[in-house]
Amino acid sequence: MKGYMYILLCADGSYYTGSTRNIEERIFQHKCGEGANHTKKRLPVKLLYFEEFDRIDEAYYREKQIQGWSRKKKEALINGDVEKLQEFSKRYVTMASSASATAEASATVKPLPEY
Repeated sequence: MKGYMYILLCADGSYYTGSTRNIEERIFQHKCGEGANHTKKRLPVKLLYFEEFDRIDEAYYREKQIQGWSRKKKEALINGDVEKLQEFSKRYVTMASSASATAEASATVKPLPEY
């Protein structure tokens, strides 16, 4: 069953990232104030971006990935700016590597996928 990851713009300028099996129904729910607590307190909302996946678990994984991104990186995705996405990903890996080396952590920092 297909799944969708989506990003909404809320009335206060914040972004909401979610996933669903039925994007039309879910966006309608958000617009009616029946969606997540975040969106029902920040109406109206507008769909800015979505991705379609073959399975809902893939959409959910992508949702969680994007929820961890900075606002600027989300905006680069929304705007289709591949260069900025790559730049923000490289910055993250460099910063994480520096922090890891400073703390002498044993974890390996893996580069983010390029978009």
